[in-house]
Amino acid sequence: MQKGRWSGEHVGVKRPARVGERDHVTGSSSPKLTLVEYGDFGCPYCFQASRPVKSLLDRFDGLCLVWRHFPVPALHPRADLAAELSELAGLHGQFWDAHSLLLTPRGRFSHDDLLSVAARLELDPAETDAALREHTFRERVLADIEGGRRAGVHATPTFFVDGERLDRPWRELPQIVRASLATRFPGR
Repeated sequence: MQKGRWSGEHVGVKRPARVGERDHVTGSSSPKLTLVEYGDFGCPYCFQASRPVKSLLDRFDGLCLVWRHFPVPALHPRADLAAELSELAGLHGQFWDAHSLLLTPRGRFSHDDLLSVAARLELDPAETDAALREHTFRERVLADIEGGRRAGVHATPTFFVDGERLDRPWRELPQIVRASLATRFPGR
């Protein structure tokens, strides 16, 4: 078996599901390289990784980011509800705006925090309240979590670079992205 470029795992052993229509994608619409991040809105490390990832997206035209939910409410209270709120926002074309507002270093969300984000996004208060109370988007979030578990995710953030899990510190993403693009598209 061939070893992966960035991990100690064998290529193809544990990969995330292919990027599909249900995914939240930003960056290039015809990517040369795809980053998949399993994240938790309450995770301070996901927050720390967000700026370098945004910088990479701004710098490399051929890069896209896919966000998949992996909330850990035992560590970050109501992060699961934050994920559900982001899905409601996504229904209204505002997933990435919600992502920016929800991804914080605070580690927990109060019900008022979530309602405040919804208000900033100008989401209907009654619809927001009902979606959070009835867990309208719970199955969508649980599907991401299950997909992450199948792919070997056990902590956040976990990144996959073109389907291969990054088993090195996320802080090395800039070098990894540069090297991956240079290897795949030399001279560009």
